[in-house]
Amino acid sequence: MKIPQVSSNEMIKFLKTKGYEIHHCKGSHFVLIQPNISRIVVPFRTELALGTILAILRESKISKEEYLTFFSRKG
Repeated sequence: MKIPQVSSNEMIKFLKTKGYEIHHCKGSHFVLIQPNISRIVVPFRTELALGTILAILRESKISKEEYLTFFSRKG
């Protein structure tokens, strides 16, 4: 199944369901943290590049299947 490209706002909503919170914003990048576990940087874009999405998933240790399940539910 093809990985859907999403906006930064949609990605942030997804990461929030996984326990991440917006810590701060610096320039055009949002910094999200999962307290005492990890930190993820999401650039502000209307559509994130596929490589950026895969890097965010890899850094946050979220599987592609979890990502696909979340965004297939949204429609």
